Amino acid sequence: MPHFSIKDHIFMANALRIAKKGQYTAHPNPMVGCVLAKDGKIIGQGWHKKTGAAHAEINALQDAGENANGSTAYVTLEPCSQYGKTPPCFEALIKAGVKKVITATKDPSQKFSDKALESLIAAGVAVEYGLMKSAAEELNRGFLMRVTKQRPFIQLKLAVSIDGAISMKNGESQWITSSAARKDVQKLRARAGAIMTGIGTILEDDPLLNIRENNIETGGIQPIRVILDSHLRTPVTASILKLSGKNLVCCTNNKKSKNLMRLNAEVKLFKSINGLVDCREVFEELASRGINNLLIEAGPTLSGYLLERKLVDELIIYQAPHIMGSETIKLASTPSWTSLVDREELVISDTRRVGSDTRIITSFNKAN
Repeated sequence: MPHFSIKDHIFMANALRIAKKGQYTAHPNPMVGCVLAKDGKIIGQGWHKKTGAAHAEINALQDAGENANGSTAYVTLEPCSQYGKTPPCFEALIKAGVKKVITATKDPSQKFSDKALESLIAAGVAVEYGLMKSAAEELNRGFLMRVTKQRPFIQLKLAVSIDGAISMKNGESQWITSSAARKDVQKLRARAGAIMTGIGTILEDDPLLNIRENNIETGGIQPIRVILDSHLRTPVTASILKLSGKNLVCCTNNKKSKNLMRLNAEVKLFKSINGLVDCREVFEELASRGINNLLIEAGPTLSGYLLERKLVDELIIYQAPHIMGSETIKLASTPSWTSLVDREELVISDTRRVGSDTRIITSFNKAN
């Protein structure tokens, strides 16, 4: 492995920081940042905003102008080597006279992996790889999951009381968490390419599952709204069907699909497992549509089904500081967990206050 200096780390950290500016708009493309440095100073920087727009390297080169000649480029992802909606970035780096390229991680989506780095080396440009690799992979975990595992990175969001309730038995649930927590969820939705729920939530809560915060700049993009509805019980009066954007209704029998298809809904048939839509097949379908990150907001039936089968990569739990008591519905229905030995150990990666609530980010302990 190359030896990277403190300055190298500072410049790559800046590239990662500005890459994150694309968190609401870059998908299905990865978030990428580029910093150009010369004589120990940043002379240009850029990030990728959205599909079809200039890539990070091009924006950084434009920012630096002629001063880019003789500089070092710090790029969070291997420069592209293919002609698509934009020309290959490695050619622009060579043409600008960049003398060295340091990249955090390689791009497994490229048809010819390493071609850009090999072309740079052939043109006399020094190339180093692996600086802050883990941070770069974490930044684009959804994109990397999609192109390597053919499924999105899957997050399950839960809003609960201290005693694990998501609603009263009479269905009352607005609101368990604070307005600050609900605003934070809007950011989760904006980062996701799709939001999924089950038919139970549609019938019980009639949710919108859209981005409503005006201060989140998404370029007008709304995530695909996905309903798992094995037997097509989604009512034509559902509020979700009246919104702009795409709705995908996933079923195992589409004989009753005509009324929904006349509205704002695509109805798609999926394989049935014990009478229910095969979630894994839905995940593959979403990946084929370029969905990097899937956010699931569901009731106890779907949440429990996914948890029992470990079909989520991360749980985001908003816990409100109150006790709702015994006449409540708990966060997940897990009928197969009947003993303490069935419990699943979690690893908490982040805990912080959001308004009056506590946000816990956690995942299954992979060591078990």
